[in-house]
Amino acid sequence: MHDLITSRDNPLFKRLKKLAESARERRETRTALLDGEHLVEAYLDAGGQPLVLLHSASCTPALLNKLAARCDGAKVAALSDSLFAELSPVGSPTGILAEVAWLDPAPGDAMPLVMLLEDIQDPGNLGSLLRSAAAAGATLAVLSKGCHDAWSPKALRGGQGAQFVLPMLLRTDLPQWIQSQNMPAWALALGGEQTLFDTDLSGPAAILVGNEGAGLSEEILHLATARVRIPMPGRIESLNAAAAAAVALFEAVRQRAGARG
Repeated sequence: MHDLITSRDNPLFKRLKKLAESARERRETRTALLDGEHLVEAYLDAGGQPLVLLHSASCTPALLNKLAARCDGAKVAALSDSLFAELSPVGSPTGILAEVAWLDPAPGDAMPLVMLLEDIQDPGNLGSLLRSAAAAGATLAVLSKGCHDAWSPKALRGGQGAQFVLPMLLRTDLPQWIQSQNMPAWALALGGEQTLFDTDLSGPAAILVGNEGAGLSEEILHLATARVRIPMPGRIESLNAAAAAAVALFEAVRQRAGARG
């Protein structure tokens, strides 16, 4: 049994509390706090090694031992259940947390499929967007300066490991990035002049996704190759950002599979 931390004045707890709550702290230290067995295992599977592995006083020894066996160089510490709950982003903590360094997966040599995100505010939406991009084999996600922090605890839970395997550019000047690239940039927008299914995504492509409420800015829409709409024959006028991006990303997967066939 590791020494049990029970005081909020403990230096390790104070550091991790700041890490859990402050995007600036995460940026400056390039570290994050992972919650739960699944995220820690996904981080390990991606080649990362936690800096600190934390467990609650009530965590089952079998779970702790399984993870600790894979965390060769990590400091292991125990927190009282009440302190652990202060760090966990969920109401029913699993009993495992890890302090980790950001991973920077290298872009592969696959045909470019880029997801461009403008001012995505909801951490769960952002995590879902990154998860869909990673699942679709996107080669890069580019996040504007107005996006929520991709390494926040809630975005990490939404991503379910996407941040560990998907190359990302954070806090990017999107107009400048679009102008610097030589690939079509398709803007997902209601009332677009062409449908997604009439859009050629079989070659290099960037898919633009806008803010949950306001959509894409006029500046970004002006720079886009075209505005693309998703046909919706039902009686709902729009999809949320994460759902729309998933449809577009997997339409690219479908077209590219057909082109290879």
